[in-house]
Amino acid sequence: MALKVKQNLNKLTQFFTAKVLTSLLVVTAITSLAATSYFYYRIGQIDAFNRAISIGRTPQTDQLSFEARFSTAYWLAQNERYKEAALLFNKALNNATPKQKAAIQYNIGNIFFRRGLAIAGTNYTVKDEAEYLLMQAKTAYMASIRLDNTNWGARHNLDRLMTMLPETPTPGVGESDSPGLIMGNIPVGLP
Repeated sequence: MALKVKQNLNKLTQFFTAKVLTSLLVVTAITSLAATSYFYYRIGQIDAFNRAISIGRTPQTDQLSFEARFSTAYWLAQNERYKEAALLFNKALNNATPKQKAAIQYNIGNIFFRRGLAIAGTNYTVKDEAEYLLMQAKTAYMASIRLDNTNWGARHNLDRLMTMLPETPTPGVGESDSPGLIMGNIPVGLP
């Protein structure tokens, strides 16, 4: 048994000669240098991407990434170009993770909320349009919360929005405050 182990050790030492070890170390060094060069290049690309996004330009790299589409849409929304931003956010929903979808829904809710506030604040004759936009914001915030229950921004905005929306009217209760139409043909009064 000891003889067999000694023979295997001999074969191993014959294989790992100085030439073989030198060749392995050279290959390892070249691979490490190539990987380091690639990562250094990639860090430069990421830095250029972040600089382009921060000033509102389209990045030269990673143009089809989720981050590029999201950042562009966010920048458009910040600059009150809501329609384009909503379109880009909706396109980004297709390949997004649930957490990313929650962030998109939150931002879509913010777009509707801002538009509703802008319309309601300037003219009271557009009450229905403002209410529609606020209802759309409510739907988007609720979708965001369903996708990511820890989104406190969406919860806060939904809470603020709920105080602004009119309460849902009871069916059949109108200006006369007579609930007789709620139950259809059943007479009101004693059975």
